[in-house]
Amino acid sequence: MKLENLRMFCLVVDEGSISQAARLSYLSQPAVTRQIHQLENFYSTLLFDREEGRLRVTEAGKLLYPFAKAIVNDFNHSKEVIQQSTGAYNTNLIVGASLTIGEYLLPSLLGKFKKQQPEVKVTLTIKNTPRVLEDLSNDVIDLALVEGLVENTDFIVEKFADDELILVCPSDHPWKDRKEIQVEELGNERMIWRESISGTRLIVENMLREHGVLEKIESYMEIGSTQAIKSAVESGLGISILPRLTVARELDQGFLREVGISRIDITRNLWLVRKNKRFNKIGVSNFVNFLQ
Repeated sequence: MKLENLRMFCLVVDEGSISQAARLSYLSQPAVTRQIHQLENFYSTLLFDREEGRLRVTEAGKLLYPFAKAIVNDFNHSKEVIQQSTGAYNTNLIVGASLTIGEYLLPSLLGKFKKQQPEVKVTLTIKNTPRVLEDLSNDVIDLALVEGLVENTDFIVEKFADDELILVCPSDHPWKDRKEIQVEELGNERMIWRESISGTRLIVENMLREHGVLEKIESYMEIGSTQAIKSAVESGLGISILPRLTVARELDQGFLREVGISRIDITRNLWLVRKNKRFNKIGVSNFVNFLQ
């Protein structure tokens, strides 16, 4: 059995497709299929089935996956440790980030990090929090930066920053010159929300529910993009409560106005999440030290 067969098996499982694994590996589909068949011959069992044209991992494949992933990762780590000891290594780092952090905070952080550590090759993937944590669990990424709830107790979870949620309105709104409003006044406005599964929305809804005004607010529009929500507010379609880091530029340029809500301060934590490993890649260690 070859290590490359295990590596390819993990890639096919992660991508859910032989064709996608072949594309990422710069191989033909028959070459990938041949590696999978070699592995199946070694274990004397099928690792994948096809149902209605879709690839499905068999029970044997599910049992093999965590062991194969650990073997491949340990080999990669051993190679990096030896290269590091001889001074002949190129470090790399794969960071997964949730949407708000990945789009608004991480680019500037990575820019500063690269100035300090130009030898580290950084790859960034941006997904919603559950999918980022799934990638971390499956060793697709080295570490995660998320704002959502982290329920997996096997992860190392550390706060690396916080972000305030603020009320914003158009620059010509009647509230534009007010420093703050009473929470009850929100009932007279049209609210523009993120989608229902958004972590930001859940935080805001819980706050409004606690103050007895959630049911009084007109949910005028639901949009799955923060950038689109900002554009809608700028156009006068309504108001919204958004993370400060996502509207900093619009506030500076005067396209949006911030209005405080009396006696209410909504702050959420931003989390650095890692797996507890015996050996950490040097890129991971350097980036964690940078954030801390």
